[in-house]
Amino acid sequence: MRYVEGNRLTLLRNGEQYFPSLAAALDGARDEIFLETYLYADDETGSLITDALARAAARGVSVRLLIDGFGARDFAPRFRAILREAGAQVLVFRPKVSPWTFRRNRLRRMHRKLACVDGRVAFVGGINVIDDYDFAGDTTPRHDYAVRIEGPLTAEVRAEAAKLWSRVALTAGRMQSLPPARAAHAPFEHGQRAALVIRDSVRHRSDIEDAYLELIESAREEILIASAYFFPGRRFRHALVSAAARGVRVVLLLQGRVEYVLPHFASRALFGSLLAAGIRIEEYRHSFLHAKVAVFDCCQACVGSSNIDPYSLLLAREANVFVDDARFATELRASLEDAIRTGARSLPPQEWKRRPLWRRALNWISYGIARLFIGFASYERYH
Repeated sequence: MRYVEGNRLTLLRNGEQYFPSLAAALDGARDEIFLETYLYADDETGSLITDALARAAARGVSVRLLIDGFGARDFAPRFRAILREAGAQVLVFRPKVSPWTFRRNRLRRMHRKLACVDGRVAFVGGINVIDDYDFAGDTTPRHDYAVRIEGPLTAEVRAEAAKLWSRVALTAGRMQSLPPARAAHAPFEHGQRAALVIRDSVRHRSDIEDAYLELIESAREEILIASAYFFPGRRFRHALVSAAARGVRVVLLLQGRVEYVLPHFASRALFGSLLAAGIRIEEYRHSFLHAKVAVFDCCQACVGSSNIDPYSLLLAREANVFVDDARFATELRASLEDAIRTGARSLPPQEWKRRPLWRRALNWISYGIARLFIGFASYERYH
């Protein structure tokens, strides 16, 4: 990780904090906007962001929206028409998705959620352009985070967004020459240290996982990880177990509700060994957990789009921000502890051992199927 000094970082919890901040930045844009998202729903939030993008384009801002061909395959035609009429550009990452092909390339998605406005303010996190209340009957929002960035690090976010946009445009036969970036924001006095870490399938295949492992291995007091989809490989599991063995308090806040059946039950086949190692597992049940964040020793933190599973760590394009700042880490930790206290259920090791045989069989059968899929994609080394 290459940390950049002098940034001003704001932790944003859920869409209720993220979308007003994003929309305000879009409305303040003067030159250019890059926005990347995996999901882009035809709902109130989608309308809010589309209207802000269209207003920016109409006043002469260069607006570039990149959506994923699978996650946003149902991108609303009315949104496309609004943006086209205003002069905004929309590109689709890997648009051809056939339900009948099993080629592993179809799993290489653009899972990043980031934005950069005028090279002066940026957003990175796990929040898609979609309403917080996406499931019928929910009375609480899905739990997620993003970080608003001002300062020198925005130049790196802009560079990554411009690079991917240019590549997708070239693939689509729309070669574009992007203008040079504006001068980087001067470092803030007493600013915060942060690093942008991306994952792709070329030069940065394991950068996010390696960053996590570096922080896990250096932790001395506490590791707190929240991950919506948790199916770690051998290296990651061993690092957590080793941390617990040397006396580090290791807490995992994981999805308690069933959203995707196979990953949900397959991941639970790993819980026994983790609990036996002294790792505490909390299942979040208050709403759907979508967070991908972590805190290490109350002084370093991570916020991003990458889950701890084969899809995020081995296949998808992801973007995380790692923060070396005690104040930011403490704020994120307090938010996670509040989520644990008010919305999670702890898994006692002895209770886990006494699960009915059919439940244990379901976990291991699911695990076996998941392993087959990973092996089919030629990523057996993950386990």
